[in-house]
Parts: sequence; structure tokens; C-alpha cells
Amino acid sequence: MNDLRDLYQEVILEHSKKPRNFGDLEGANRCARGHNPLCGDDVTVYLKIVDGVVEDIRFKGKGCAICTASSSLMTETLKGKTQAEAEPLYRAFHALITQEPSGNGGVVNLGKLKVFAGVREFPLRVKCATLPWHTFEAALRDSDEEVSTE
Repeated sequence: MNDLRDLYQEVILEHSKKPRNFGDLEGANRCARGHNPLCGDDVTVYLKIVDGVVEDIRFKGKGCAICTASSSLMTETLKGKTQAEAEPLYRAFHALITQEPSGNGGVVNLGKLKVFAGVREFPLRVKCATLPWHTFEAALRDSDEEVSTE
């Protein structure tokens, strides 16, 4: 079990040091900003939605290792997904880190996102991991409201 935990920590550290899909997105047609004033995490998610598909997704901002890694893995996971596919992933990810029953019957495959399972042991860090996802959801809805996990 410790080997698995070490591997998960390595993946999170790798994505926090070298985040994928980081930066502005030329041609984005949706955008949302999320901010957690208590810990300082600040993330903006850019989407290019074409015919209901997340054709491209990027993020920028500053945050702790958990927030940055969550943003990075989220963008890798959601790129190419339809909006209908993205929403259950959001719910399943949230359930994974909060220990809530997902209600998906194991249908949603979280893949690499499972590395965040250990976050549930640190309730204050759950907000760091979920901020990018809440921000993504706001961008998907084309909401102008700033997202906060506080």
C-alpha cells in the first residue's frame, strides 16, 4: 500500500512541477476564474467548446501543488470529452476525494485521477483539489461568477 501511495505522490508532484495544458488558450469561447482566498489558490480555466465537445482546455494561475496537479490532470482527462461525459467525471472526482457515494455504480473510469484518493485524509486540501473542477463546471455553464471553495 505504501508503494502505491508513493507512486500517487510522485504523479501529483510531477504534475505540480510540470503542469500540462498550462497557459492562455487562443480561441477559447468559455472561461471562468476560481479563487480560494484562505489558501491563495487562484485558477482560470479556458475552454474551447465545439459542437458540445471540449475540443481544448487550458488553465493558468497560481496555487499549491494539489491545486496545480488537479488542474493539470483535469485538463488531460477532459480534453476531447463531450459535455455529457465531463459532468459525471466531475461528480465522480468529487466523490473520490470526499468519500461521498458516487452513485455511478463504477461506470465512470477516473483513470489517473485516482491519485487524488489520499486527499480525502486531509479535509483542508479537498478544497485545493476541487477548485479547478468547480471552475471548469462554471466555465462549462458559461457563468460569469467567480468560483470559490470557501
